[in-house]
Amino acid sequence: MAVSLRCFSLCLVSLLVLFVAVMADVGKEEVSDLRIRQETEQLQSSKNSTMEDGRSEEAEEYWNEHAVEDPEEVAASVDMSIRNSTERRNLGFFSCGTGNPIDDCWRCDPNWQRNRKRLADCGIGFGRNAIGGRDGRYYVVTDPKDDDPVNPRPGTLRHAVIQDRPLWIVFKRDMVITLKQELIMNSFKTIDGRGVNVHIANGACITIQFITNVIIHGLHIHDCRPTGNAMVWSSPTHFGWRTMADGDGISIFGSSHIWVDHNSLSNCADGLVDAVMGSTAITISNNYFTHHNEVMLLGHSDSYVRDKQMQVTIAYNHFGEGLIQRMPRCRHGYFHVVNNDYTHWEMYAIGGSAEPTINSQGNRYLAPVNPFAKEVTKRVDTDQGRWKHWNWRSEGDLLLNGAYFTPSGAGASASYARASSLGAKSSSMVASITSGAGALNCRRSRQC
Repeated sequence: MAVSLRCFSLCLVSLLVLFVAVMADVGKEEVSDLRIRQETEQLQSSKNSTMEDGRSEEAEEYWNEHAVEDPEEVAASVDMSIRNSTERRNLGFFSCGTGNPIDDCWRCDPNWQRNRKRLADCGIGFGRNAIGGRDGRYYVVTDPKDDDPVNPRPGTLRHAVIQDRPLWIVFKRDMVITLKQELIMNSFKTIDGRGVNVHIANGACITIQFITNVIIHGLHIHDCRPTGNAMVWSSPTHFGWRTMADGDGISIFGSSHIWVDHNSLSNCADGLVDAVMGSTAITISNNYFTHHNEVMLLGHSDSYVRDKQMQVTIAYNHFGEGLIQRMPRCRHGYFHVVNNDYTHWEMYAIGGSAEPTINSQGNRYLAPVNPFAKEVTKRVDTDQGRWKHWNWRSEGDLLLNGAYFTPSGAGASASYARASSLGAKSSSMVASITSGAGALNCRRSRQC
């Protein structure tokens, strides 16, 4: 009996030791499993974070794709172009030279009509790389009608601008085109009105939306009206429902490499030229703006931060009679305002909000008679404690009839790095440089 109890006790102790050992192994496995799960979760979290960072970087690269890395370097290149053009003029290389580097690039050629596409190599500023339809064929518009925006007829302007291939669009004769709905353009197009008198008027006007490489040259654009709530073709294979448009003369929406040159614009329902929703790499040059309230809006809203990538050059334009404000009105972004002639405004010339950088060089500002409207600049709905840090500067501007420019930020005390000044001499040449602003009266076999 004693032997049996002793054997039972030994067996019980052995089982207990075995149980403890097994439980220890199980505990180790659980700890190991827990550690593995934790490490796996950390790795997965790290991987997700990396993927998220990658997506953010890709998005940032997308929005930065068309932005100029050093905007002030471009400002300096515009300055260099002007200096070179002025020097050639002084040396008498071009009998028609005005000191305007765009015009002196092509207008002196009596065979300009045979060499139309040379214009694409004459751009300056942020939109200098806009080639339009340079690498495509010519398309001759023969029909001014716009009877069916859903099924445009060959020979019409609408049929031309929706094509998928690059095209340089010209006009067979003088015409007035009254658009039933927005003229929604496709990429790599030039609309070239030289040699004829083309008006886009009394209806819808031009929409440049989510595309690239467009040149608009030599048109009269006026009396644009809101249209919409209709189907409209935007390519040979796609049409869609359009809600009501604002009635801009030229609306640039989410687009890049755009050049608007030598057009006459007036009296539209909303803006004459508006650029919004991340548009960038734009030059607005040699245009004649008249008879309008809110001339030019650059930037969608104060809260739309992707417009911080916006870069626009405004050069050699004439802001003329009947204008009230927004020449331009800027949000976010970088704006180079150079060698423009401001002869009329009723409220202000240049305005902004949301901390835009405005670089005003070599312009001529002629203030109105109204003693309360002498200031060139206006910070819109912003107190001085905030706008005093914004970079707005005036260099070499000619301020007449009591006009004054209120600078702020770094530009108030020092020049921007790598941005050359035009100097007072350049502003004294504004009358000559902008004398041909607007749609030109070009004729065959003669300098334009």
